[in-house]
This record gives sequence, structure tokens and C-alpha cells, in this order.
Amino acid sequence: MPRSLLALLLVCAAPLWAAEPRDLTWSELIPADAPPVLQPQAPLHGPTPGAGLDESGPPAPQLAPQAPVVRALDGVLVKLPGYIVPLETEADGRVVDFLLVPYFGACIHVPPPASNQIVHVRSDGGVRLEELYQPFWVEGPLRVQHSSSELAEAGYGMQASRIYRYELAE
Repeated sequence: MPRSLLALLLVCAAPLWAAEPRDLTWSELIPADAPPVLQPQAPLHGPTPGAGLDESGPPAPQLAPQAPVVRALDGVLVKLPGYIVPLETEADGRVVDFLLVPYFGACIHVPPPASNQIVHVRSDGGVRLEELYQPFWVEGPLRVQHSSSELAEAGYGMQASRIYRYELAE
């Protein structure tokens, strides 16, 4: 086989080797020099006697809607665990547009986390969400892009290539 053909094959195959997503943690989405943002972790909606939390009130305000982001992560293929907060659901129940957040209840029972702790995810195939407290892995190219929804501001975006349940190792 001529060396030029071998070199061409290696160059074409290189992206296949590099296609493994980088495991990302939520703390890596915060710039090292960013000021700390204190987030209350207690529910802010008032309890309704005998009925649990009252969801009829306005959503809790986001404390850091313009938090700084890590620009070097733009375009990086990542794998990030988190909880899904649905924004758009198809007629068959698949969630195709959602916020990925680091802890259960974010944007619902507690104030939304800082915008650099929210990823606005879109997915062509969607995901069936049976329980809001079920964490998921979401894979895809991370984008540094601000987006706004009725629930929160997000500092990152992603077109998901893969979404699957997060399972703890036994």
C-alpha cells in the first residue's frame, strides 16, 4: 500500500478515535476566577396544607442569570449527568427540549441555579421521562450560548446525540 494512501486513511480515521465524549462535571462549567454564587437548596414555594408544595405561585427568581461561562468548552463533545426539566414534549410523551440541571428540583421547587449550571438541550429523538427525579447522562457537543426560557436563563446549549439513564455502579 502506498504511504500516501496509508497517511490518508490515518487522517480520515482520526476523528473516529477522537469521538469519545469527555466526562464533564458541573464544576468544570464554572470559570476558575468566577465569584461564588450562593444558591439556596430549600424549596421557596409555600406548602399547601395537606397537599404538599404549592406550584401555583410564580417561579423562584434565578440568582445569577448572567453567570460567566468557560469559553474553551465551546464545541467540545461532552458527557454530562443531570436532571431533566422539560420545556417541550411531543404528543407521544418524548421530551425534545429541556434544561439539564445539576440537582433534582432545580427550576421547579428551588431557585434555578446560576446560568453556567444550566444546559439548554434539544434532542431530535427525545427521551421518555417517567420520573423527574431520575438522573440522565446527556452526550453531545457543548455550546457556549445563552438562551432564555420561562423557567431560567442557560449559559450553555447542546444538541444531544445520546440520552440515557444514569445508573449507579453496584
